[in-house]
Amino acid sequence: EMWGGATFDVAYRFLHESPWERLDLLRAKIPNIPFQMLLRGANAVGYTNYPDNLIREFVKESDVSGIDVFRVFDSLNWLPGMEVAMDEVLKQNKLLEATICYTGDVLDPKRDKYTLDYYVRMAKELEKRGAHLLCIKDMSGLLKPYAAKKLVTALKQEVGLPIHLHTHDTSGNQVAALLMAAEAGVDIVDAAIDSMASMTSQPSLNAVVTALKGQDRDTGLDPDKLQKLSDYWADVRLRYAAFEAGIKNPSTDIYRYEMPGGQYTNLKSQVESLGLGHQFEDVKEMYKAVNDMLGDIVKVTPSSKMVGDLAIFMTQNNLTPENIVEKGEGLAFPDSAVSYFSGMMGQPAGGFPKDLQRVVLKGKKPITCRPGELLPPVDFEEKKREMQSFDADPSWRAILSYCLYPKVVEDYVKNQKEYGYIMRLGSHVFFHGLAVGETNKVNIADGKTLVIKYLGLGEVDKEGMRTVSFELNGIRRDVQVPDEEAQKNIVKVPMADPEDKSQVGSSIPGAVSRLNVKVGDTVEKNQTLVTIEAMKMETAITARMSGTVSEILVKEGETVKGGQLILVIK
Repeated sequence: EMWGGATFDVAYRFLHESPWERLDLLRAKIPNIPFQMLLRGANAVGYTNYPDNLIREFVKESDVSGIDVFRVFDSLNWLPGMEVAMDEVLKQNKLLEATICYTGDVLDPKRDKYTLDYYVRMAKELEKRGAHLLCIKDMSGLLKPYAAKKLVTALKQEVGLPIHLHTHDTSGNQVAALLMAAEAGVDIVDAAIDSMASMTSQPSLNAVVTALKGQDRDTGLDPDKLQKLSDYWADVRLRYAAFEAGIKNPSTDIYRYEMPGGQYTNLKSQVESLGLGHQFEDVKEMYKAVNDMLGDIVKVTPSSKMVGDLAIFMTQNNLTPENIVEKGEGLAFPDSAVSYFSGMMGQPAGGFPKDLQRVVLKGKKPITCRPGELLPPVDFEEKKREMQSFDADPSWRAILSYCLYPKVVEDYVKNQKEYGYIMRLGSHVFFHGLAVGETNKVNIADGKTLVIKYLGLGEVDKEGMRTVSFELNGIRRDVQVPDEEAQKNIVKVPMADPEDKSQVGSSIPGAVSRLNVKVGDTVEKNQTLVTIEAMKMETAITARMSGTVSEILVKEGETVKGGQLILVIK
């Protein structure tokens, strides 16, 4: 699994690279090994449901670009959310790995929502719909060793498909889970080379290989050759040390929080970016409380993101499951929570808590059908015309990406125009910059190399700017750049009065991703005025009164503080 899922978004948003180009480069280097991608059903590689024609075109283009195996799942195990994606994979004659997301505990008789029968029934339904393989996606690492044996045994007895087990090793139990699954006849397991394994990653491949050596299910892989790979990746990993989550050891508290491995690290960064790093333990406890409050739902992107967004929101606003209905009447909930309770992520087993749904939706009527039945088809020509405001001749792939993440793709194109082809920079330069006196060669194209030597920084001037000095191919250059810390001290922003309903403030620190109104517009109470984004969490800022927009104090793309005055309504 080397594409789709989070990798698609991360490439554009954080690395300023095209995920499509990355796929081309990998396919050119690796022509003879099947490539597998993670596809979130009707969510594609995004965080909301998309129109059916967009899902179909995305699958077609992924097929053309080299994907062979499509691991398709729904974040709530809701089969209608997987239908269109699965159908298109089959139409393109590719391998369909239909997926069951594992949650709960099949060993615990008290947890009777996600039972063995629940998983077997879903597996049989996926088999009927033409799946070639069946994946157990244990995104939170909750599948205990004996549960793995029990589940795989049942599925092997009831379903005639190869079984593929994917799990995360947060608890430290998952090498044992893979071995127990092997005893039960599992066909494929996901593992990671040991220097990149364990904790929120996959179980160690080296450990599984050596444990099975000489047994009936000996993998045939050479431990000595695996060690060479491990040594290589251990060195690579050091270059990304700044992005480690600080998790030093396995922890069985994952069975309490049930947080997907991929989300754990991201949530920590998200919490820190909002100035709540000291409350991370509180957010984790709230994550569990939110899950219980919602009726114990399946948690994987995007449903897990919604639980995380809601946990942060409740921690910020001193809300509890006991008072959220009462206090939530006057609060603007994160967009992901609004989407979830609207039915736009699908229908959870057991339904929605009705009181909370009413408070979050504020009079909006939820849907009960598949979102794709209501969403109008994407007009790709219209999207192309939209893009031409920042990209004169967008490619078909870029148009598809823009339909999934309009703001992210626009920012990516603008970043490329401003900074050039930074994909060519070495990792240490991209992430950490050059040291004083360091010289770096950058191949910006075949046969075209820049030699850059960093000379140093000047002092901060009264405008919060610094002069950066460097040599480019031996010629000295000086440029002025804003010093972010100094700029913070210089710019004094007005703060909204929480008691004055005419003053609209930002409920979280972040960037203004959308301004939906202009001065002079008439607005209604609870109308969405502005969308603020912080680490992929979008929050709609709504009007607390009806009236006319008299003043707007921010622009799209501008970073705002929590509580900062955004606009005024008369």
